[in-house]
Amino acid sequence: MINIRKLESELWESADLLRQGSKLTSNQYCMPVLALLFLRYAYSRYKMVEKEILQSRPMRGGRVMPVEPSDFAAKSALYLPKEAQFDYLVNLPDNVASAGLKKKDGHPINSLGEAVNNAMQLVEDQSEQLTGVLPKTYTSFADDLLRELLRIFNNKTIDEVGGDVIGRIYEYFLSKFAKAVASDDGVFFTPKSLVKMLVNVLEPKQGVMLDPACGSGGMFVQTGDFVNAAGMNANTQMTFYGQEKVEYNAQLCLMNMAVHGLNGKIISGDEANSFYHDYHNLAGKCDYVMANPPFNVDKVKAESASAAGRLPFGLPGVNAKTKEIGNANYLWISYFYAYLNDHGRAGFVMASSATDSANKDRDIREKLVRTGDVDVMVSVGNNFFYTLSLPCSLWFFDRNKNAEIRDKVLFIDARNYYTVVDRTLNEWTEWQLRNLQAIVHLYRGETGKYKALMADYDKALIGQTVATLEDALQKQKAEAKQKIAETPRKDKKRIEAEQNARIAEIEDTLETARQREWLVSKFGEEGQYQDVLGLCKIATIQEIEEKNYSLTPGAYVGVAEQEDDGVDFHERMNEIHSELARLNREANVLMDEIQKEWEELK
Repeated sequence: MINIRKLESELWESADLLRQGSKLTSNQYCMPVLALLFLRYAYSRYKMVEKEILQSRPMRGGRVMPVEPSDFAAKSALYLPKEAQFDYLVNLPDNVASAGLKKKDGHPINSLGEAVNNAMQLVEDQSEQLTGVLPKTYTSFADDLLRELLRIFNNKTIDEVGGDVIGRIYEYFLSKFAKAVASDDGVFFTPKSLVKMLVNVLEPKQGVMLDPACGSGGMFVQTGDFVNAAGMNANTQMTFYGQEKVEYNAQLCLMNMAVHGLNGKIISGDEANSFYHDYHNLAGKCDYVMANPPFNVDKVKAESASAAGRLPFGLPGVNAKTKEIGNANYLWISYFYAYLNDHGRAGFVMASSATDSANKDRDIREKLVRTGDVDVMVSVGNNFFYTLSLPCSLWFFDRNKNAEIRDKVLFIDARNYYTVVDRTLNEWTEWQLRNLQAIVHLYRGETGKYKALMADYDKALIGQTVATLEDALQKQKAEAKQKIAETPRKDKKRIEAEQNARIAEIEDTLETARQREWLVSKFGEEGQYQDVLGLCKIATIQEIEEKNYSLTPGAYVGVAEQEDDGVDFHERMNEIHSELARLNREANVLMDEIQKEWEELK
């Protein structure tokens, strides 16, 4: 079995090692490397579709008719001229100038960088969506570095894995670059687990979807994955629209969508500034709105924002002297609501402070709550972003809520529910995401979906429990230690890797069992919703009014009781104090001995 995580990591390490050996910054390196991954994807898909076409290709004069661009367009794939095919570039001679190659414009190609630039231009010629998007800066790369990058991405394992593995690798690279490359307007990459949470709660099926601050396009990609996983075709079911002021981010978005086989209408530049433009004219027309907008933006021109509309609840606070909006959070919130049609759903990331900000924000929030369309509010803890450590909230609107919950809002405080990735990053695992989604399902009365999740847990665990898996893990660790110790030096690395893989597999299953146990402890095997102290509560509009229209989950769910660990606090503090005093005495004795030794050495 091929380990995709290992493949992602190995490809990244190889590519990043090259960057470190060059004089290129992450900013200079990011776009060209992602474009090479895109080209690798396009070639892989080209070969797969070409094989399908040739199976039923007519013959003329004893020869199979050659494939044409129209054949690929019919299958939603890019046609690649020979000079734009990844295999062609990989196999170019070391001395490219000696091959006598020519660019599209007839000029000679004198380096590998020029050959790759030419390939990118030829790809753009095949796709209106990609026109002007792909980088053509490969002559700034040394040919040796570029050749090595092509070799790294020519890894045959990618084709063996199949499926959307290159899409996954692209996202992995994008997330790694996000730590080093932040756009002028903040992070350009919304972590996958936050986007998946938005998509899981909205459950998109078909219609128009807008992201008016689309960054690198993660909302579109995860929506596409969700729709495709449900057995539908995202390109026929969904119409994707995006606005992204920063052109660099928009280019990443278009490549990201292309890598995942999605079509979309993305606009960038001044006309894409959502504060002043509804470029696609989508107010009141969207089935779904998803976004992670820049937080706490200031100095937005109030008159221009007002003229652009989409403000059903009025403007936020305006500085009378400068005629500027000091914090644009509630502009975004108003826009997301205004874009929805009468059955639309919205999900977005927002600064935590927005859930109970005062003055005009509070007035807008009251009007919003009174519509009955606020559906779910989720508090998210620190370290979910790649470049920032701040907490945030997830907001959800539903213009077509069930009658039973029309005057209610589900509050979830998930600040203490996450998995630590490393010292600076937390995330929700797939099972944690599904557990949070299960709470929403129960709130909506969808117990069938809860039972389907339990069935998936049972299928994954095959009767294993936390206790049995913990026991199995300890035995496997002991067995691994013994086997590695007994193995000859020449085989040690291989045996160690094998044993670590087995341990990791048990640990993954154990974590799955723990997540099942977490969910069942709160809502039972059958799925009976109940408010859980410190985690979730369904509040009525009247209760929200009593709390001055705060939408902060912590104000409703309360704080979970801490389990008594049986330790007497005062007794333990005395023990710690005594231990500290003893250590100090020992340290003083040691210092005296060191000083004595030093005096004797003089």
